Amino acid sequence: MRTALGAWFVFINVVAYLVMSDDKRRAQLGKDRIPERTLFLLAVVGGAFGVWTAMYRKRHKTRHLSFKIGIPLLLFLNAILYGFLWK
Repeated sequence: MRTALGAWFVFINVVAYLVMSDDKRRAQLGKDRIPERTLFLLAVVGGAFGVWTAMYRKRHKTRHLSFKIGIPLLLFLNAILYGFLWK
């Protein structure tokens, strides 16, 4: 169980980071964007750390109040859930 949970944690956070980074690149190029709903969905299913990391490393969505509050909240909830499942 722990191995699968650890693999999921790494996988979903790498995916979330890459998707958030891709949205930043698309914004800079003026291309179609990734919906915010998708970014939040990635955070909800366990990728909040990846989204949060990309937010600040790429300086993307840091002015959006929904991201400034929502992603840290989801990160906290992810940590509680991962901690509960890890036991």
